[in-house]
Parts: sequence; C-alpha cells; structure tokens
Amino acid sequence: MRINSKWLAGLIFIIVFGGISLSAIPGWWRTESSKIPKEFSTGEFSGTYNPADIRGSYTFGDVSNLFNIPLVDLQNAFLLSETDPSIVKLKDLEVKFAEASANGMEIGTGSVQLFVATYLGLPIVTDEEYLPAPAVNILKQKGNLTTEQVTYLDNHSVPVGTVEVENKLVVPVATEVPATNSTESSVENVETSVNTIKGSTTFRELLDWGVPEEKISAILGQPMPNPLLTIKDFCLDNGLEFGTLKTELQLEIP
Repeated sequence: MRINSKWLAGLIFIIVFGGISLSAIPGWWRTESSKIPKEFSTGEFSGTYNPADIRGSYTFGDVSNLFNIPLVDLQNAFLLSETDPSIVKLKDLEVKFAEASANGMEIGTGSVQLFVATYLGLPIVTDEEYLPAPAVNILKQKGNLTTEQVTYLDNHSVPVGTVEVENKLVVPVATEVPATNSTESSVENVETSVNTIKGSTTFRELLDWGVPEEKISAILGQPMPNPLLTIKDFCLDNGLEFGTLKTELQLEIP
C-alpha cells in the first residue's frame, strides 16, 4: 500500500512531538538533568536538603546555589584555582588531590558533603572523610563547632597549601603528607589497627574481634542491636555521629 507523502510527514510529526508531549506529563521527558538532593524527612531539619545526597556529578556552582554557601568559601576550601570554579565537578577532586588519596587520605565528594554539613550545622554520618587544611580553617572560623567536631576535623585535615578567605583566587601547592610517627594522635594510631571499623562493619564483627557484648552495650547506652546490623546504619537510625561512635568502639578492640 502506498502512503501519500503529506500523510507520511504528518504521521512522523505526530509520533515525534506527540511522544514528547505524552512523556512530559509524568515527568519522563527532561531537557536537562535535575540536580536536586533529597531532603531530611524527619526531625528539626525536615524539608532541608541533605548534604549526604550531594553527588560527584554536581558542580561547585550547584552546591553553592542549592545550599546557599558563598562560592568563594567553597573555592578557598578546596583550592579551586580555575578561572570559573562554579563549573568544576566534585568528582574531579579525586584527581586534584590524588597524592593525598595515595596516602590513604582521600579528598572527594564525601569531603564536600562533610564540609557543607558542618558549615551549615546539619547532621551527617561520615566514613573517614578528609578535608584540605584550608577547608578545616574556614569551618573553624565559622565557629559553632562542638569539641568532638573540632577533634575530628583536626585528625582529618590534610596539609595541601595556603588559603585566603577573601574574593581572591588561590593557587594549590603540592600535597605534603607528614610521615607517621609515634607522636601522632590516638585517633590516627587507632586507624592503623588490623581490625579497623568502617562503614560496612557489623556488630557481629566487633564480637568476633573480641569486644565484649556488655562493653558494646555500655558505649551504646542500650542493649546491643541485631549483630548483623552495620554500625553506620545503627548511627543513621539513632541520629548518632558515626565518627564519634566508631572511635569509642575502636579503642575497645584488643
């Protein structure tokens, strides 16, 4: 059967543009990617964007706009010397600070999540995230940090250069990681243990490593939960800081 060329053109138009119109109804069709982090669903921060949902595909401009943080603070915190720091993607930090990562102190998307949460006073569960020293300095200058937060930041600060907390570009210098020695803090020494608590560590593993159940319960302030539950998930469920609880439990490992 032959189809008139005018009818064919009309049919193609209907298929193409009609399909777009239909898919746009349920939100299937998007002309650009949507970068909207999840919000806290409960508690005093309900309705606020959750920094833990910041992705590596976000740019520093996205982070600045979404969380209302001055771009210059992000620029200085992470030593962004690019002409337009707003277009730098968070995942590029892993390359920028590759030397620090090679020394076991990775600076990446998780570092930005930690910086944003601490900057805004929002809760976050961290899994040993490190920050450039300038970022730590900015957070301290903002104030309102707890003693535990200051201790954590001091023990997770990577010396990577200098910073000027003004509307000026900063130039990163080569990363220099100090050699491990016996005078390092107890937190750093704990992290070199053979059995090191991580985000995926379960309470069952703690028991297997020789930590008594009664000691775990005493630290938690309640009976020990399901041994198959990870410590990080327990913190998330109970609004606790993973870094703080991890340090306390780590000290009990023989």
